[in-house]
Amino acid sequence: MLRFVICIAAVLVLRHPIQARTIHVPGDHSTIQAAIASASSGDTVVVASGRYFEHLELKPGISLRSEGTNDTGVERLQRAEATIIDGAHRVGEPGVRMAEGSSIDGFTITNVGRYDEAIWTKHFDSNGEELGDEEGSVQAEGTAPAVSVQGCTCTITNCIVHHNGDVGIGILGDVKSATTPVVVGNLVYRNMGGGIGVAEHAEAIVQRNTCRENLRAGIGCRKANPIIIDNRCFENIRAGIGCREGAKPLIRNNQCYRNRRAGIGIRMQGTAPVVEGNECWENEMAGIGCRDGTSPVLSNNVCYNNKMAGIGCRENAKPMIVGNECRHNELAGIGLEMMADALIHRNRCLDNKLVAIGVTGHSSATILDNQLSRNGGVPPIIAIKDNSVARIHNNAITGGGVAAVLVQGNATIEGNTFTGVGAKQGNAVWVWEQSTATITNNTFNGYRTAVHATKANITASGNRIRQFQKTAIIVKDSTMPAHIFGNIAFSADSKAQAVDLQGPSGIVRDNELKVE
Repeated sequence: MLRFVICIAAVLVLRHPIQARTIHVPGDHSTIQAAIASASSGDTVVVASGRYFEHLELKPGISLRSEGTNDTGVERLQRAEATIIDGAHRVGEPGVRMAEGSSIDGFTITNVGRYDEAIWTKHFDSNGEELGDEEGSVQAEGTAPAVSVQGCTCTITNCIVHHNGDVGIGILGDVKSATTPVVVGNLVYRNMGGGIGVAEHAEAIVQRNTCRENLRAGIGCRKANPIIIDNRCFENIRAGIGCREGAKPLIRNNQCYRNRRAGIGIRMQGTAPVVEGNECWENEMAGIGCRDGTSPVLSNNVCYNNKMAGIGCRENAKPMIVGNECRHNELAGIGLEMMADALIHRNRCLDNKLVAIGVTGHSSATILDNQLSRNGGVPPIIAIKDNSVARIHNNAITGGGVAAVLVQGNATIEGNTFTGVGAKQGNAVWVWEQSTATITNNTFNGYRTAVHATKANITASGNRIRQFQKTAIIVKDSTMPAHIFGNIAFSADSKAQAVDLQGPSGIVRDNELKVE
């Protein structure tokens, strides 16, 4: 009989599980932590507006929510602005520690650790140049984030995290448990570390957050693979979004602007993010910058009005740069230096002040199917310098200064369309001393000369040249016999020349001037 009663009771429990409770602060408990301590998995703790001087540790399955509706406040939700967890400047422990299956929704978290305005200003003024590599980084010694996530799946939404002494929201992987939080719709600013930091193999979703004026990156990831989408990161002292130490995140559809360094910064060997569809403007360095042996995929981003390159790559970086638009940047649209190696394909580089594409410092590039132009200015459209190597194929190149393409290195220039702008247009291809250029099957229209080379190694064949001045191809004092054949120059001037070759000659034939 007793066994029967127990079985019936078990069935009733299964059919009618214990209902989740709503616990109110301060109605049921005077402190938030006391309410959490009394709660069980599935319960919700609802907190009335006010300032609570606490450090919180959530329990598994507990939901923590501020009281009120989702009315818009000054910067975020009214209920988040009015419901404040104040760490009272206590140092060495997180303001809120998340747990498995827990959530926090609609709070301000502030004064966790010590915010120092003087230190913040010092690093702001120096663009973060004096900021130690580990200062404010997740898992640096002594890290105590305002909101801490480690080894759990949880949700952080609609919170305001500001003026804390370390990382705003710190997400750290754990060897024993997956770390897969969802961090959505938060405002994170003026923290003495990164805004949101993801590290040590954590796989967070970081979406629709606003991260501004943080001491390090607005959003940073190291040794981690988060999804970072639809965020706004601006006026941070380091990058808007920073990626390093082997991280492989997806960085998509973010806006990164007016940061003191790059809009999106990528560095360190093995780091290989996919960076697509982002908009980066008015950053103090590049719109997107990669270096130190990284191998990112950079696609369909828009980078404009940045103080350096739209996309800048250096120090053995090996990016794929596909389908981006780089315009009105202070230096290059796309710049490579210090032994970088890139595929540059189907990009639009428009009216950048220095060059559309620069390949310097023993770098190498395949430059394929791009639209490159600038009206006015002295610099070339493409510059290959410092013994760099480039394949320049099937591009539409418009304008240029002293040249459309300048070669001081080794270049293969094939199948491109060159269009000059204005009567004072310079050379289309200018090849410097001790350089090598193979120039084949291009169309030139509106330049002083199609090719001008001195003391270089030149092959020019199959080119079609219009609207040049006096001589279409000029080669002087070649270092090796020059091969110039099958070129056709069209001119209204019967005294014009297709080729002027002075120096050693190799195959020189079938060059023709057609008077129109």
